[in-house]
Amino acid sequence: MAADDVLLSVAGVTAFYGNIQALRGVDIEVASGEIVTLIGANGAGKSTLMMTICGTPRARDGVIRFGRREITGLATHEIMRLGIAQAPEGRRIFPRMSVLENLQMGAELAPGDHFGDDLERVYALFPVLKDRATQRGGTLSGGEQQMLAIARALMGRPKLLLLDEPSLGLAPLIVKQIFSVIGKLNRQEGLTVFLVEQNAYHALSIAHRGYVMVNGAITMTGTGKELLAKDEVRAAYLEGGRH
Repeated sequence: MAADDVLLSVAGVTAFYGNIQALRGVDIEVASGEIVTLIGANGAGKSTLMMTICGTPRARDGVIRFGRREITGLATHEIMRLGIAQAPEGRRIFPRMSVLENLQMGAELAPGDHFGDDLERVYALFPVLKDRATQRGGTLSGGEQQMLAIARALMGRPKLLLLDEPSLGLAPLIVKQIFSVIGKLNRQEGLTVFLVEQNAYHALSIAHRGYVMVNGAITMTGTGKELLAKDEVRAAYLEGGRH
């Protein structure tokens, strides 16, 4: 992959929680316009990598670049202002705020004044949010909260969307809907997506490329189709995974 095409580069990154090493020399690249997924078992270090890209925890070793800029030592708010948005694990919406107020918070980082257009865009992607605009976020169903978390991230007009376990705890029908939207955003708008997922089947089905993480280290990489076809991936991550 040409260097100019790489939007996110993680090179030799290690991270620790206290004395416990969570990431072990991780190398990952995401090119502009790609969907790249990181799969692995619970506790493999996937979410830690996502949080390390966002600055918390800090990388102990290695370099993280966004475009041509090194972001390894930047504060989280500085990283977000460069054009990265995250829908974190557990959604973390503002439960006492209305749906509309949550979306307004996401728009704080958007370049220019396009709030009305951006609001209509996310309402078109997730029509239920328009119906729930005045409802408090904390009263939404789990699936609706996940839609709100993604919509809030999109309101910032990111160049790179980070999605951490978007299918976690959701009904199969909602999971299909959310992955359909992710694919649509990439195909129609060219949005670059880095997706951390335990649901390997859905993630690899829409991904251009994927990485497998085991105990904080990358053990395998390939296209989404290549990884779906590998016996070791199927045995470890796809048994009963077609929901």
